[in-house]
Amino acid sequence: MTESEPAVGAERRERVLRAALLTFARYGYKKTSMEDVARAADISRPGLYFLFDSKQNLFRAAVVHALEEDVDAARHALADTGRPLRDRLIAAFDLWTGRYIGPMAQEVAALTQTSPELLGPVVAEYPQRFAELLTAAIAAGPPARSGASAEDVARTLVSTARGIKQEAGSREEFVARLGVAVDLFGAGLS
Repeated sequence: MTESEPAVGAERRERVLRAALLTFARYGYKKTSMEDVARAADISRPGLYFLFDSKQNLFRAAVVHALEEDVDAARHALADTGRPLRDRLIAAFDLWTGRYIGPMAQEVAALTQTSPELLGPVVAEYPQRFAELLTAAIAAGPPARSGASAEDVARTLVSTARGIKQEAGSREEFVARLGVAVDLFGAGLS
């Protein structure tokens, strides 16, 4: 095995996971076959089975991969203390939720809601991790004028973001409306 082979393997796995998530979102878990994913990832079906021994394991890995990327991106946005807290919160929500605005987003959300048995504790674990990141960032910033705790502000913003996500027609609208929410709930965070 050469030094570059692990990198090629990691890139292939990444490509498969991204293609799998989109394919599952497009057709639903039950209607998606391993052949569909292999075709979308431009890999042979035996090659796909070499990476993932079952459709359930592939599905779980694809969802976990996407959620892990989202949490990491949000963590980086919140850690950028050179920016005002308001901007960091909006960026974190955009990376966590904003990218899922539109038709594909609804399909990805439906996948996780209609297949909780396939995902197990993952469905609750990652949103909790995101909320903890928000709470820590808010707690480290200036206190909210309302006197609400950092945890209360974070939970309220998460709930508000869920509602905005359902109504927003675009990512840009989501970000703009979330900015209003951050200003209302976290007045003094700039």
